[in-house]
Amino acid sequence: MNEEVKKEEINTKKRDSDRMGTEPIHGLLIKMSLPLMLSMFVQALYNVVDSIFVAHINEEALTAVTLANPFQLLNMAFGIGTAIGMSALLSRCLGAKAYAKAEKVAHNGFVLVAINYTIFFIVGCFAGKIISAQTGDPTIVAYGTVYLQITQWLSIMPMTQSMLERLLQATGKTKYILFVQGSGALFNCIMDPILIFGYFGFPALGVKGAALATVFGQTLGCCLGLYFNKTRNKEIGLSWRKIKPHWPTMKDIYRIGIPTIVMQSVGSVMNFLINQILIAFSATAVATFGAYFKLQSFVFMPTFGLNSGTVPIVAYNYGARRRDRLEEVMSLGVRYGVGFMLMGTAIFWIFPKQLMALFAASPEMTAMGVNALHIMSLNFPFAGYCIMRGAVFQALGKSVYSMNISLVRQLVVIVPVAFLFSRLFGVNAVWWAFPIAEIIGVTMSVLYTKRVRKRIIDKI
Repeated sequence: MNEEVKKEEINTKKRDSDRMGTEPIHGLLIKMSLPLMLSMFVQALYNVVDSIFVAHINEEALTAVTLANPFQLLNMAFGIGTAIGMSALLSRCLGAKAYAKAEKVAHNGFVLVAINYTIFFIVGCFAGKIISAQTGDPTIVAYGTVYLQITQWLSIMPMTQSMLERLLQATGKTKYILFVQGSGALFNCIMDPILIFGYFGFPALGVKGAALATVFGQTLGCCLGLYFNKTRNKEIGLSWRKIKPHWPTMKDIYRIGIPTIVMQSVGSVMNFLINQILIAFSATAVATFGAYFKLQSFVFMPTFGLNSGTVPIVAYNYGARRRDRLEEVMSLGVRYGVGFMLMGTAIFWIFPKQLMALFAASPEMTAMGVNALHIMSLNFPFAGYCIMRGAVFQALGKSVYSMNISLVRQLVVIVPVAFLFSRLFGVNAVWWAFPIAEIIGVTMSVLYTKRVRKRIIDKI
């Protein structure tokens, strides 16, 4: 009887995950990516709605959340980077039919979540010092401190949610991710105005309410992610008893994940340093950058969803030694990614005033924001190419290439150019650093793609 059950489980694994090696690439890429793109779009809505409601408190509140944002990004970098490392390694194991190793990879991902959470709980303990080091405005410090404390002390929820989502992604069950993220985002959108402004008998908590609404939404998403993995993801067989540290497996996860962590952490460092350049001019400049950063997530997040849908397909077919399918998904991914980002640029050029109006922008902030949106959105198509090539690098175990590109773009180019332009030409010249950096990023991506093709793909 046990033997029959075991055979049935193996057959189920074949039916579910092997479609990444058999279905037509065009349809498979859409099927794998569309739920992720939609869920990432919902996630972007999640982030933007938070800032829109906070902006209606006052401009200082939006500035405070913007100053706290780099540390939230750092938190996300560790959570998402670890989950991506686990997911790519898991997909490779499934492609090679190494099911026992796949289970070990999945369970060690949760060990790493616990380690990462400990780090960011400590960050939350120093929230007041972190915000006050950036500004002397007591109102901004008060707002920023409470927001950063809550989001860091309860960061176990988004970290666990990321891991659970990537388990579903690695086994081809991306449709459930939309439910996981969508439910959390919807709950956050509902609770934001209730907790911020005190509707339906709730106390008006202001910025604290925005932070709590975010965490409550993440908690709901985490619970649903656990439910879908336990009831629908038979490839993994999650069990608390199996969550035991296995250092070689964790090392393998981080061999893929650390470059992604570094790459996304560099983004938080860049964000922090740009805030410091802008705060020297005015809080309005920081708030403008914060508004742009939230708005651009509507374009970048779905493209990252396309990236995430591409990674397991490339990894699986690399493990299965299917060069024809690997080449096809590489080509399609770039076309879709660049096309989507071009649409984003068009929207930012046509509707900049309407987009800034979402944040209750003053006339000064609107004028600065229109200029910023026009200039910075020029980088979108270049970024689309880099993001989709990054999916290939990650899936083939060359995440370090994406890390190098990110380091050069965001630290070697964006920050120095932004600082230099701010001194020579004023605050509105800062925005040009972004398209300049993306052009350099594309050049590096092309060169790394040639290297990957020569050293890995051509040898399959």
